[in-house]
This record gives sequence, structure tokens and C-alpha cells, in this order.
Amino acid sequence: DLAEAAGVSKATLHRFCGTRDSLVERLMNHSQAALNQVIEDADLQVADVAQALRNLIENHLRHRELLVFMIFQYRPDSLDPDKDGARWIAYTDALDSFFLRGQQEGYLRIDITAELLTELFVSLIYGMVDAERRGRRAGLGEHLALTVLVRLGLRGGPRHVLRLEPLEEGRGLEERLDRFGGV
Repeated sequence: DLAEAAGVSKATLHRFCGTRDSLVERLMNHSQAALNQVIEDADLQVADVAQALRNLIENHLRHRELLVFMIFQYRPDSLDPDKDGARWIAYTDALDSFFLRGQQEGYLRIDITAELLTELFVSLIYGMVDAERRGRRAGLGEHLALTVLVRLGLRGGPRHVLRLEPLEEGRGLEERLDRFGGV
């Protein structure tokens, strides 16, 4: 199954990795490097909070396939630093720092901790990718995910930081969400 998904023969896959465990470890290492690059490319420490958030979302979504792989590898102890979770500390720390900076600069609400904003962001991105994989993604696409996150954490709402493009003739995302009582 893995060889077919990768578009190679089983023999080639076996020569490349040896065992399934070796393949999973290689993919986890690649995922770790990719997510660290996502963080670096988003310019979380310097860029304007709104731009950094857009960068962060776009950069994650460029790695949909790796995110799907990571969803399937997730276990309750996946983030336990005493287990294999130590590899993700730099990633979660960078997100925590970014959301804290957003709070300190007045962009993000302070009644939700930066750590919880990280958890919400990661859950939303991974959940959206998984929903897309299963054919359940809302037709609103990435803008919906962004707006939900923004509504959860931004002080002053999405207009405070983001310029959202209308999604269909004359109807912006905020108007659609307001019809449902907001998010």
C-alpha cells in the first residue's frame, strides 16, 4: 500500500527504507524539518501579526500530505517530551511565542492563553486537512478556517487584522458567518 501510494515498487521502497518503522522514522524526521521550515518562512518574530498568521496558514497548507501522515501517526503521547514528543518542542514553542507576541501587541485576546491558541490553531489546521482528505471540507475553504481562528482569538474581530476577500458575488465570509450568529 505504501509503495503504491509513493508510486514505486515494493522492492524500491524496501531498498530505500528497509522496514516500515524505518520509513515512518524518515517521514517523521522529514515532517519535523518541514514544520520547522514552515515556522521559519512565516517570519513569526518579525512580520506584522496579520501577515505572519497568513504566512503560517499558507505554509502549513502547502504540506497537506505530511500533515495527513502526521494525523495517522498521532498518539496521545505524541507530544510527551519524555517520549518522541521532544522533536516538536521547538515548533510548539515558536507558535506559543508568536501568539503571545500577538497578545502583547494587542492583536489577540488575552483571555485565551497563547498555549491554548497554539492548540486551537494546530487542531484547526490538521482538522481542516483531514476533512479535506475525507471530502468533508466546507466549500468556504481556507478562509473559513482562518476566520474561525481569528474569531476565537483576535481582539476587534477579523477586520482588525485581516482583509478578507469576498468568497462569492457580493457575499463576504463575515456576512455568511454572521447569518449563523457568528463564530
